[in-house]
Amino acid sequence: MTQDTTRRDFVTAAAATVAAASALATTHAVAADSESKETKMTIAPAFQTSTTLKPLPFDPAKLNGLSEKLIRSHWENNYGGSVKALAAVKTRLAQAAGDKDLPPYVYNDLKREHLIRTGSVVLHEIYFDNLGGSGKPGAKERDAIATAFGSFDAWEAEFRRIGAGLGGGSGWVMLGLNEHTRQIENYWMADHATAPANTRPLLVMDMYEHSYQMDYGAAAAKYIDAFFQNIQWEKVAQRLEA
Repeated sequence: MTQDTTRRDFVTAAAATVAAASALATTHAVAADSESKETKMTIAPAFQTSTTLKPLPFDPAKLNGLSEKLIRSHWENNYGGSVKALAAVKTRLAQAAGDKDLPPYVYNDLKREHLIRTGSVVLHEIYFDNLGGSGKPGAKERDAIATAFGSFDAWEAEFRRIGAGLGGGSGWVMLGLNEHTRQIENYWMADHATAPANTRPLLVMDMYEHSYQMDYGAAAAKYIDAFFQNIQWEKVAQRLEA
């Protein structure tokens, strides 16, 4: 064995050791960070209620193509109605939990409403949070989406197509990160209760008629155009980083 070969083997082994140590350190850091976040998380009691609406994170008078009247009605009546309904359902559930004579199928009627109203509240809050922007994605979001779909334009075309298919009815379109499959994909959702399993929403678009009828009547495609002009891509970037 030559001296050069020995030196080369040593350098290779050293590099492998450094890489392994770095990976191990990263794993420990991620685990520690995860444990820290879990420790800091405050778990609210089951059936705890709230009728407080989350404020709009933007000035509804300054959106492009979506009127203040539409946004305020959507926020107050549809989202606000779900917040109040969810509180009422949770109150009934708390009462029913102690009623041993209540048939399970009656209790499950309340649980069905619990699922639907929870979905409505959460999705509406995410929806309003991803509005109020310029509609222009940053390089980080564009690159992540392009990596998943082949190109940013291919993603946008599919997202719009799903929305167009829901026009005139109800449902949501979600760009989500599925933590199980480790994929970023667009999802069709028929209602508030059909969210894909183990998926973090990155961008959601409300396709219930109440989200556009006041401004555009049955012209859902025009609403989709307006939605894209107002996307808060900074919020999408924050969700990706999280």
